[in-house]
Amino acid sequence: MAQHTEVDAPAGVLYGLIADALRWPVFLPPTVHVEQLEFDGESERLRMWVTANGEIKSWTTRRVLDPVAHRVDFRQEVLPRPVTSMGGSWTVEPRGPERSLVTLRNDFSVDGNARTDVDWVKRATTANSHAALTNLRRLAERWRRLDDLVLSFEDTALLDAPVEPVYDFLHRFGDRPDAVPGATGIDITERGPGVQLMTVELAGPDGTARTTESVRIGFPHAGRIVYKDIRDTEQPALLAAHTGEWSVDPNAWGTGVTVTARHHAVLDEDGVRERYGDGADAVRLARQALRSRLVRESGLALRLAGEHVAGAPARGA
Repeated sequence: MAQHTEVDAPAGVLYGLIADALRWPVFLPPTVHVEQLEFDGESERLRMWVTANGEIKSWTTRRVLDPVAHRVDFRQEVLPRPVTSMGGSWTVEPRGPERSLVTLRNDFSVDGNARTDVDWVKRATTANSHAALTNLRRLAERWRRLDDLVLSFEDTALLDAPVEPVYDFLHRFGDRPDAVPGATGIDITERGPGVQLMTVELAGPDGTARTTESVRIGFPHAGRIVYKDIRDTEQPALLAAHTGEWSVDPNAWGTGVTVTARHHAVLDEDGVRERYGDGADAVRLARQALRSRLVRESGLALRLAGEHVAGAPARGA
């Protein structure tokens, strides 16, 4: 199976986006989270969580990187049943100084070759490849201004509490209906070991309703929860993509913990234009507004975590 797309961007730009798998969660829609297990400069092993036909799947894959040929080969090592093998390649062929052809090839086999299983994998692979190529093209064609559209930042708080109750509060986020500003309902369902789907219903200041869905993945032994927004009905959309992480780390001096909220986001240019116009300051204003909103939301959660575990507001750090 192979899918292609022509992109108005240099081959090196496209290869860089493909090679940087740790940023795929915020760059490519199907990818929820990536952990790099090994890297020697030429090959790497990754643990990946991906949406597929509405389900959340996880596997381990090995990739071989060739920046000279603008090629990445991949082969999955640990796969969810009934898939028994899967692999392929990304290739980028220059078609001019600022035009390239990107090809994504996939091959797979299924235990027993059952028609329903083969069709399921083929449908998921086709849809995810199309979504990845489409967003890759959209990002690459904005390469001159992509740095302005992407933002990352973090906030921290110090809590006088052990790791476990703080992590448990963040893991059981839906138990507090006031955990998200403006939320009229929060629902969290378990989708597998350590994997949650969180749905939030929101009421806007103008009376409009908004729904968001996020996949959350917990790493309790590391005190981490990572998440990705996979649906947001806000219009006009200011966010093209948003991922985040909560980490709870024991303080070096032996008492309490440091809780960190990290955010990674890509602005939606159409939404920015609709809200802030085409002026030179539009992206800057959008970045400020988005950061303020995300800081407010994570700050509330940090305060509630402090109240939950210590009976008093968290001390900002």
